[in-house]
Amino acid sequence: MSLFSFKSKQIISTDKQKIHEILTRGIEDVFVKESLEKKLLSGKQLRVKLGFDPTGGRIHIGRAILLRKLKAFQDLGHKVVFIVGDFTAQIGDPSDKIEKRPMLTREKIEENIKDYKRQVGKIIDVSKAEFHFNSTWLSKLGFQEIAELAETFSVQQMSSRRNFKDRFEKGVEVSLREFLYPLMQGYDSVQVKADIEIGGFDQLFNLKAGRIIQKYYKQPEQDVLTIQMLEGTDGRKMSTSWGNIITILDTPEEMYGKLMSTKDELLPQYFLLCTDLSKEEITKALDGVHPKEAKMHLAREVVALYHPRESVQKAEQDFIKTFSKGGVPENTPEVTVEAGTKLSDILLDAKLVSSKTEFKRLAEEGGVKNIETEKALTDIHEVVTESITLKIGKRRFLKINIK
Repeated sequence: MSLFSFKSKQIISTDKQKIHEILTRGIEDVFVKESLEKKLLSGKQLRVKLGFDPTGGRIHIGRAILLRKLKAFQDLGHKVVFIVGDFTAQIGDPSDKIEKRPMLTREKIEENIKDYKRQVGKIIDVSKAEFHFNSTWLSKLGFQEIAELAETFSVQQMSSRRNFKDRFEKGVEVSLREFLYPLMQGYDSVQVKADIEIGGFDQLFNLKAGRIIQKYYKQPEQDVLTIQMLEGTDGRKMSTSWGNIITILDTPEEMYGKLMSTKDELLPQYFLLCTDLSKEEITKALDGVHPKEAKMHLAREVVALYHPRESVQKAEQDFIKTFSKGGVPENTPEVTVEAGTKLSDILLDAKLVSSKTEFKRLAEEGGVKNIETEKALTDIHEVVTESITLKIGKRRFLKINIK
């Protein structure tokens, strides 16, 4: 039975089963578990922090796992604090990077954050959350404050960080700028007075930095919850440049199709991390079930999290028509161009490839096909002289009309 606290007119649930679910499902590590359990059972409203650097404009379902964990805390009545790292994105998070991350321009960051609040709002109730941009305080730090922050860490501590150590051993450059990143993320925790911070397990160093810096500023140290990382649909690390991501802004049809292309061995992970099904329901969905049927079940569950339920059936029917019967989706986009327009420019303008490099790779791999003739268009300098319907990769289609 739940206990409740009515402090600040906010009901805080201390339901032990729900707390156990939060602290175990999809969790890599909890630091410090005993402290966090005690806090959650106290009935006190906690401040739960999560931050994303807007290195891209779309949030993928791997990051959405963190947001869904944040929502679980919000559902218990705790105050969730979401931070857009518009300043730290310029510095570049070195976590799990084998080479130096380039600094993003302010213009690129502004472009990426335009739709962030709406995307976050697809998962958490932003009307009940705090929503911050860390440039608000980090841009005001001077050399004096930065020097004081830097005093909280030694060069030995930074150098022993796994990815830095690996890069040193391989002779790969590590910038002093990268040493500053965990200090800034930790300072975010000071500014919002975080009781708990959530992050991917590759973020553990940064999350613990928050504890060190809070202690320096004589604040209680936050507890840390790290989440298992979701692999991309092809089993590699989820990466926009590899095209193995599913974003929460994908259409129901795109989302469904991408989930159907997931490697069979990833199904247990995707069910556990990307759906709300219980462990018993997941076991039932997988045991003795053909991978295709299991993927269709997975796709229905995931699409329904981000789109209206009525769109799920249409997405499934669209997939069956397109991929099982060799058809073309009903909502295939159309463009009208002048004869002689370069195909690469058409696909870039239609946002069906992210760059000419991606187009070149797809074309050379036979991934751009004429639907009518089933012929692959492998010439990277291809121009369009007649109306044509294309399949780009596994799930993208485009009808091109000539003026």
